[in-house]
This record gives sequence, structure tokens and C-alpha cells, in this order.
Amino acid sequence: MPSTELLIAFFATTAIFAYIPGPAMLYAAAQTMARGRWSGLTAALGIHLGGYVHVVAAAAGLSVLFHAVPTLYVAVKLAGALYLIWLGISLFRARAQDDAVISGSVASGTVPKSARRAFFESITVEVLNPKTAIFFMAFLPQFIDASAAFPVWLQFLVLGTIVNLMFSSADVVCVVLAGALITRLRRSSHAQHLMRRAGGVVLVGLGVHVALQKS
Repeated sequence: MPSTELLIAFFATTAIFAYIPGPAMLYAAAQTMARGRWSGLTAALGIHLGGYVHVVAAAAGLSVLFHAVPTLYVAVKLAGALYLIWLGISLFRARAQDDAVISGSVASGTVPKSARRAFFESITVEVLNPKTAIFFMAFLPQFIDASAAFPVWLQFLVLGTIVNLMFSSADVVCVVLAGALITRLRRSSHAQHLMRRAGGVVLVGLGVHVALQKS
């Protein structure tokens, strides 16, 4: 593995990147605002699991394809952006039952269904985010030691897993904070409606940002 000095720099830099507010944190917060804390946590889990696709891709060198084939990068980016926008619009069109999910006043079977939907949606969002693939491919090599006992691909997997875990911890913190806000507003049906709409706005905004952001 890399030297102790290199690992210290790796952990410090990763923590900085992880806790700077970014799209994943905003997405997890939006899901929490729209569907409740449990859905936010499952969304964070979905983002985490989707991140491993990019970790494995970085270890296999597949992310180089995005550099070699710019059209592929743009296509995946736009697909992810459109999916985010569609999710945001779907929140605007959601039935009043979603407000009841946030307040916890529905039957017990409804919350798991909402959380399950957030989980699978989040995996898709993360897998369709080429920026994550580029980040892993650009960031991890800075801390890879080619002369170490472990092969390079294994170092990619280990360091990538650590990065993914740290970023997910930030997402969970964001969900907890958003959940605390929802708890305060739980008694107001109007506030619940506004929170769901706010979640939709955040998702649409993220989609537009991703679509217009330069490579």
C-alpha cells in the first residue's frame, strides 16, 4: 500500500472533497425532503452502491473511455441529467399520499415502497454520472504507489472503497439534517407539500446543472 505520509494526505484530501456540498448531498437531501428520512437514507445507500460501479471501472481503466470517446461521455451525462429532471417533475406530479409518507401517517407498507423506489432511482442516478467516473480516475492515481506490494488494481479498489464510504458518510449527515428539518415541519400539511415541491426543484435544478456543465 502507499506510504503512511501518502495515506494521511489521501484521507485528509478525501474528507475535504466529501464534506464540500455537492450534487450527491443535494440529491440525498432532496429525496429526504420529498419522501422522508427513511427514503433519504435508502437514497444515500443507493448512491453508495452505484459508486462501486465507478470504483471497479477505475480499477479496470474503463473510465479512460470517457476521455477517448467524448461523445460517449456527453451521452451518459445527458442521460443522467434527463433522468434527474424526470425525477424532479415526478415529485411535482406526485399524489397527496407522498405528503402522508413524509408525516408518517400512512400504512406501514407505503414507506418501504417509497424507500425502495428512492433506492433504485439513486443507483441509476449514480451509475449515469460520468463525473464520478472521471473523479475516481483523476483522483485515485495521485495516491497509487506502483512500487507497493499490492498490485495497482487492488490499490484502486481499496482506496476507491474508502473514498466511496467517506462520501456516503457525508450524504448520511445531510439526510439526518434534512430529516430534522422535516420533523419540525411535520405538523403542517402545507409545509409538507412545500418540502416535496422543494425536493422536486432541487432535482430539476441538479439535472439542468449537469446538462449545462462543461466537461
